[in-house]
Amino acid sequence: MDVVVTVRAAGINAADLLQRRGFYPAPPGWPSDIPGIEMAGVVSDVGSEVHLPLLGRRVCAIVGGGGHATHCVVPSEHLVYVPDNVAWEQAGGFAEVFTTAHDALVTQGRLQANERVLISGANGGVGTAAIQIAHAIGAYVIAVTRTSEHHEKLRSLGADETRTLDEVPSLKHVDVILELVGAAHLSLAQEILAAKARVVVIGLTGGRTVELDLMRIMSLRATLTGSTLRARSREEKTEVVERVNEWLVPRWADGELRVPLAKSFELDDIKDAYEYFAAPGKFGKVVMLTNQ
Repeated sequence: MDVVVTVRAAGINAADLLQRRGFYPAPPGWPSDIPGIEMAGVVSDVGSEVHLPLLGRRVCAIVGGGGHATHCVVPSEHLVYVPDNVAWEQAGGFAEVFTTAHDALVTQGRLQANERVLISGANGGVGTAAIQIAHAIGAYVIAVTRTSEHHEKLRSLGADETRTLDEVPSLKHVDVILELVGAAHLSLAQEILAAKARVVVIGLTGGRTVELDLMRIMSLRATLTGSTLRARSREEKTEVVERVNEWLVPRWADGELRVPLAKSFELDDIKDAYEYFAAPGKFGKVVMLTNQ
């Protein structure tokens, strides 16, 4: 039950750079030579077993690969519906970061209103999405970055506190940590876990190996888990997308959620887009626009 999407915009993510370098191959059945794990566009063709009225619908989706192209084949049950008032630049950078952040914070981390959540690497795409989701839930949001350069922008998205990495040990206890950096941050943040705290690891740019105080984990009854989306089964992804369409899309349509854009490129300038994405210091998403 697949559809063809004529791509209008596609976000760039760390997985795309890893795939280009041969370190993160696409799952079976997805293009191995075309990166791109998210895209947005218009449904231009449907398979014979697709019964929903999808032709012409504005959609976005996370995909196993092939998003950085003019057309992409997508399982119909993995489509996220793009509100009419959302520009293609925004739509192209929504699916991967907001789906990842919602799954990690809500499904894996069980974040609740009035809890304290710490988000590391908060100036990136997933970080900015996670701040908005946590704020919408009613949590107290602490955004952590390497420098204070983007702290004002993070507060405008809903962060209650903004801190640099070296300030983490002085924070009050937190109930949930969304770990987007890895070892460099978690080695410090483990000291501020509250009782029954949940740590969800979804990023490793700051290292993959950390020494944990297991006695502290035991005494606090804390949990540590990790999450990826790309390798999940078609059925598992369908469940994730259903939650996105139910919980996130209405808030996106109302303007409660938005995609901060660092820069956009034309698809013909994809090499420049990848180089810009790889450079440090950005705030928000890097998105490519096709010539459709």
